[in-house]
Amino acid sequence: MAPLLAYEDEGGESRSPSSPPPLPLVLIHGHPFDRTMWAPQLAAFAPARRVVAPDLRGYGASPVTSGITSLARFAQDIEELLDELKVDTFVLAGLSMGGQIAMECYRQFPQRIAGLVLADTFAAPETDEGKRARNAMADRLLREGMRGYADEMLDRMVLPDADPRVKEHVHRMMTATAPEGAAAALRGRAERPDYRELLTRVSVPALVVVGAEDTYTPVTDAEEMHRALPDSTLHVVEGAAHMPNLERPDEFNRVLGAFLERLDRAS
Repeated sequence: MAPLLAYEDEGGESRSPSSPPPLPLVLIHGHPFDRTMWAPQLAAFAPARRVVAPDLRGYGASPVTSGITSLARFAQDIEELLDELKVDTFVLAGLSMGGQIAMECYRQFPQRIAGLVLADTFAAPETDEGKRARNAMADRLLREGMRGYADEMLDRMVLPDADPRVKEHVHRMMTATAPEGAAAALRGRAERPDYRELLTRVSVPALVVVGAEDTYTPVTDAEEMHRALPDSTLHVVEGAAHMPNLERPDEFNRVLGAFLERLDRAS
């Protein structure tokens, strides 16, 4: 059984009882963050629809794990949580590692997913060099903790001139993450499958979003996913790096909101 994940489950109360309920939105955070990275989206969308945002195993307030956590295990945790919460059909959104988990969720239980949002992520498998780098970083985090890593990576996660409150939030999430959980996820991602062929078989609408200045998952990665997906919209967020949902929340929410409205009309 999965550990009991910590999560937010909010929203939907203000909708008209005579209208059909909008599709729930499930948000999967990236590495090494937690569910609070979705605070602007919870604030924007929970007034009108149900929004579920879990802490992945090893992150946030969910139980700390060690060893290797595969993307398949993360996806199983998500499905088990949604079973527990009785969320059947939903729109699934993930950023970075969360986007790869969203792809794995689509591989495991596509019949439950009405729409897919892939933000600042990529579908290709890890290279040999990348595998070595991820395992070396896992070793380093276990040896040194998270602070040095957070200090080094902050200005790639968000732009150096990002809102200081956003930078502080991102740094706080990174330093609060348990090294054991972060290392286990890095080792699991090193062995992730190739999702490129899967994307060609996605039968629901997709939204691909990326920060224009993201150096982890550049615009070219987003364009590759957009070309592979049969029905997708690509949006590049100017003035943002790896976390446009925090750096440019109004624009991110506008694009996501339009996508959700399209799916609601079709459901």
